[in-house]
Amino acid sequence: MRITVDPRDHYTILHLRGEFDTFYCGPFMKEVDSLIEAGVAHVVLNMRMVKFINSTALGAILRASKSLRAHDGRLAISRPSSFSRTVMERVGIERIVPVFDTDEAAGEHVAAGGEPGPTTQGDVLAEDEASILFTLVDQERIEHFVPLDERTEKTANPLHGHAFGTSWRGIGRMSGLDVEGVRFTWSGGATGLSPFEMAQMLAISTELRVKFRLPLLRPGHCEALVTVDEIEERPDGVKIGTSFGEIDEKTRNAVQQYAEDMAFLKSELRQATENA
Repeated sequence: MRITVDPRDHYTILHLRGEFDTFYCGPFMKEVDSLIEAGVAHVVLNMRMVKFINSTALGAILRASKSLRAHDGRLAISRPSSFSRTVMERVGIERIVPVFDTDEAAGEHVAAGGEPGPTTQGDVLAEDEASILFTLVDQERIEHFVPLDERTEKTANPLHGHAFGTSWRGIGRMSGLDVEGVRFTWSGGATGLSPFEMAQMLAISTELRVKFRLPLLRPGHCEALVTVDEIEERPDGVKIGTSFGEIDEKTRNAVQQYAEDMAFLKSELRQATENA
């Protein structure tokens, strides 16, 4: 990522260009600290050319905002790319750092000592929903609940639409993720199973192979072997809690970093909501 400094009369714009990920958090914070040392209190982040941003970078933005506030300054974001805007709206970062469509509007806001707009009611930073593919390690168990003739005729790849054939996969919606395991909901797809039958199929101690993508991290799926340790029947399906079994170290480290980042974001956003 490249950072270009654009001084104005009452504030400074930092133009960010490229991918704002964990590697660039250090250089970003050094740039903010150098501005503070130079007496700059109000900063605007122009994110028009930011193609990617992850949860660690969002945490760095919140830290920068706190540093500037400690010196009677303010931070605002201007012209975020569609990707950046989607991510920031998803986590509710505008509760602390306001977002504007132009540099001028953002600059006027920070120069006037403005505060973020009113916060929305409800949970802070709701868990991100993402697709999760899963299959049972015990193939005989799949045959018992989803016979071969039914899965061949009815079951299609939930991501691409083509048939899985004999290799059955279910698709759920991720509802939680941390270093211990992953949680998701499943409506049964095209199986025709009732919530009771789904709960029987994915009973406690059942081993699953799962494939998922880490929210706010780079594209690319992670794979792991998990064991079901919680299951809850619902009118529209089941909610499953699992613990990781086999998982490569790179994936585990990425999950741990994600969990730490999201815990920090939740804490910061909750404090902002309580103090609003």
